[in-house]
Amino acid sequence: MATYKDAGVNKEEGYNTVSKIKDAVASTHSPNVLNGIGSFGAFYELGKYNNPVLVSGTDGVGTKLRIALDVKKYDTVGIDCFAMCANDILCHGAKPLFFLDYLACGKLDSDIAAEIVGGIVAACKETNCSLIGGETAEMPGMYQIGDYDVAGFCVGIVEKEDIIDGSKITAGDVVIALPASGFHSNGFSLVRKVFPDFKEEWNGKPLYEALLVPTKLYGKPIMGLLDQVEVNGIAHITGGGLIENVPRILPKGLGVEIEKSKVQVPKIMQELQKRAEIEENEMFGTFNMGVGMVVVVKPALQDKTITALKELGEDAYVIGEVKESEEEIVLK
Repeated sequence: MATYKDAGVNKEEGYNTVSKIKDAVASTHSPNVLNGIGSFGAFYELGKYNNPVLVSGTDGVGTKLRIALDVKKYDTVGIDCFAMCANDILCHGAKPLFFLDYLACGKLDSDIAAEIVGGIVAACKETNCSLIGGETAEMPGMYQIGDYDVAGFCVGIVEKEDIIDGSKITAGDVVIALPASGFHSNGFSLVRKVFPDFKEEWNGKPLYEALLVPTKLYGKPIMGLLDQVEVNGIAHITGGGLIENVPRILPKGLGVEIEKSKVQVPKIMQELQKRAEIEENEMFGTFNMGVGMVVVVKPALQDKTITALKELGEDAYVIGEVKESEEEIVLK
């Protein structure tokens, strides 16, 4: 008699996974979460808002996950998954409320799954966001044994009158950079091609340690800044780098002039560019170049913004200015 296990799906390992993560997941719950793991849907009570707007975002880790799988280091990719989603909704002034994850694999190992979810839990706690549900899918025949894919979905909230969409940006506004922690979770198909040996020594440590530094979480500094300063625009610098992401928030007829000499490019990115002889525009159009997020404010608020961000732990600095232009972005 055939069983599901004979087909490659071990239900018991799925139960073990739930057992290993349930307490950690519950530790992220606020009083707004009305039920726990096991229901068909998760309940989240919004609380008191005047005219609330829900803002959502979904993303994955991409091929950065390949490095984690090859070196068997799984504790950071969950942070990446959360950050890629939560940082996006922050761009509209939305406070992250809750997160759901999706984990797919060829053969489930509950220890690996628990380690990945542990990263998500850590990121949720740092951002005061609740991990309220998820799905673990064992899919033999679709994924190779040992392979995992991780994706997530984040929902945040903002009062309608407080939505940030870039519409208030005008010529003369300044563009302020918040530093990245590394490559974050973008451009890794090229990274892996240039650095095929993840275990080579880099600055006295295995290279993979530098490559797997998790995507930075900007929840606390951005929400803290919004309590002090009127921000006209926020851009999360992900795939496409500054070249593609900054124009996403600009009104028609405006462009941003970025001073390349001011951008603080991490040494690992400089090394990658040197090894592969990558053109500068390709670098700026693929990687964040050390800028994980930018905020756009009026010139009169420049100093206050930088001071506030520094007090919130961000070594922020000016990299450009908004100008009337038919070119959306100019690197000079």
